Amino acid sequence: MTLYPALRSLYPVSMKNPAVTASAPSRIDRKIEELGAWRGQMLARVRNLIHAADPEIVEEWKWPRATSPGVQAFSHGGIVCTGETYKSVVKLTFAKGASLPDPARLFNSSLEGNARRAIDIHEGDQVNEPALKALIRAAVTLNLQSKSKPARK
Repeated sequence: MTLYPALRSLYPVSMKNPAVTASAPSRIDRKIEELGAWRGQMLARVRNLIHAADPEIVEEWKWPRATSPGVQAFSHGGIVCTGETYKSVVKLTFAKGASLPDPARLFNSSLEGNARRAIDIHEGDQVNEPALKALIRAAVTLNLQSKSKPARK
């Protein structure tokens, strides 16, 4: 598919799939609007908290498949967390959550794994904003420390 040069910057084209794709932030905006109600509001709120905790966070859209549109991811030096929505929960899954300090005990899901940990937020739940921001910052720090270490042979 050939795009007019003026539109190329607005609509990035994937080389694997030449169909026009939207940027990750605009896809996330659209998802929040489509969800509406409490899930859309909560997803928008935690998104803002993530960016407030680390202004260098990059929003990405990961793992689209025929059976799933994909998942939003927040990255800095690697994936910090993903944001998923289900019928009764907004879920933040931290890629390296098992290695993060969680003194406020925010993690309440995926506790059995060796790497990931998640926070399930249900309708009416209150978010501990300072603790969530601290968790985001700790995840970024861990990612950046991991990148600075030489690889084992």
